Amino acid sequence: MSHEELIKEAFKAMDNAYAPYSNYHVGACVLCKDGTTFYGANIENASYGGTNCGERSAIFAAYSRGYRKQDIEAIAIVTDGKRIGTPCGICRQVLSELLEQDTPIILSNGKDVMETNIYKLLPYQFSSEDLD
Repeated sequence: MSHEELIKEAFKAMDNAYAPYSNYHVGACVLCKDGTTFYGANIENASYGGTNCGERSAIFAAYSRGYRKQDIEAIAIVTDGKRIGTPCGICRQVLSELLEQDTPIILSNGKDVMETNIYKLLPYQFSSEDLD
């Protein structure tokens, strides 16, 4: 699957976002090396802390089915914002543990596209090595 197709799939996932408070919709699609895809959308909650972001929803879906970082080829994260949305701090921390450092992260708002990876987004990560 090309990155363009992965972005289209992430936009399909964004249709399922539940964002009555921010009205900011996020969709994500994880592509695994075997061709399997997992989808996520942001789901808000009035308590805000109970909100789950689209990229975490997608990556958690993959892990819930037994896939791990070495199985993931790429993730696309899309928004309906005026500019490309990048993962929030919590998502960056989660992705730093659940993705390989160089796994492509493709970001888009439907107009612009940016490719990055978690190392570029969070170069000084807190990891399991810090807990030894």
